[in-house]
Amino acid sequence: MTSSAISTAKEFIKAPLLYKGKVRELYDLGEHYLIVVTDRISAFDYILEPAVPDKGNVLNRLSAFWFDRTAELIENHVIHTDVERLGDLVTNKELLKDRIMVTRKAQRIDIECVARGYVTGGGWRQYEANGEINGIKLPEGLRKNSKLEEPIFTPAAKNDVGHDEDISFEQMKEIVGASLAVELREMTLKLYGYARDYCESKGILLADCKLEFGLIDGKLILIDEIFTPDASRFWAKENYALDTEIDSMDKEPVRTYLANSDWDKNSQPAPLPPLVVEETSRRYREIYYRLTGQQLS
Repeated sequence: MTSSAISTAKEFIKAPLLYKGKVRELYDLGEHYLIVVTDRISAFDYILEPAVPDKGNVLNRLSAFWFDRTAELIENHVIHTDVERLGDLVTNKELLKDRIMVTRKAQRIDIECVARGYVTGGGWRQYEANGEINGIKLPEGLRKNSKLEEPIFTPAAKNDVGHDEDISFEQMKEIVGASLAVELREMTLKLYGYARDYCESKGILLADCKLEFGLIDGKLILIDEIFTPDASRFWAKENYALDTEIDSMDKEPVRTYLANSDWDKNSQPAPLPPLVVEETSRRYREIYYRLTGQQLS
């Protein structure tokens, strides 16, 4: 292991905790938000023990990397990622270094914007059932993991409790309005296309991704996390194949372990074995290195 794992940051932050998600914690700094990315890991809607060292570090630094690279395409919510600038608000700066992001406050749009370049995962299950994904009719004869001729936009209505709900573009227009729906679709596909091309230059296929947007003074901006292993499906080019489950570059070791265990999926799982935690941590560090060319410090 390269570092100790951080399960929560609450004891180190002198600011009100507004929201505690599966991985992220949101604090109120008054004019701005403070997002802390922990090492917590979830699967099948359960937060697992123990946390995975370096996971939060990778997620936060990758988001910062992508926010910087895509800033010419769309504004984002990032103000800075420097824990030293928080002063006395943080009581353990070394522990939280590279895990924080201070952001502008935006009105979140309650739509998860998903772009798919390949027919896989939940999209494949929909296609198998009716030849469509989120109401989009696709060509007959596609195989699992087939690359689509053009990426598609498949939104979901956000649900803070339970799973997000897949919806059609027509349903999305009813929720947010036609003009904003079109803007979200166009920007999601534009961002996906940019990241897909960059990833391919690094030997990685970006199968799909989910993005979140918000509004500040009526202007669309990019928020949350972007093109991380928790919000995207990355495949190593050398592993690409049809008609199989491709080993994705994220928490796949955890999912595989749980799927092959005797866990009943209806109760809190037992702690993960050390080797599974170590391999998962290695996966996160590897995707960071392959995308940025930098080792974690």
